[in-house]
Amino acid sequence: MAQFQELAEVIRLHRKVAGLSRVQLAELAGVGKTVIYDIEKGKQAVQLDTLQKIFKVLNIKIVLTSPLLEDLQNRGNEKG
Repeated sequence: MAQFQELAEVIRLHRKVAGLSRVQLAELAGVGKTVIYDIEKGKQAVQLDTLQKIFKVLNIKIVLTSPLLEDLQNRGNEKG
């Protein structure tokens, strides 16, 4: 649950700094206005493509990390 609340806070902060209302963000992202409300309240079931649309509007970049990704990158560097 903590991850979803943190995500909600990041989206809310970026939306407010951008000077957008929830309705404006929804319109720019092409999603329903209740989606923004639900996300900002920490709703746990959100489609990835919906989040990607919102992130694009708010200029939020997501970086994935994992030990497996690091191993794969290291193997690629050793071959190069």
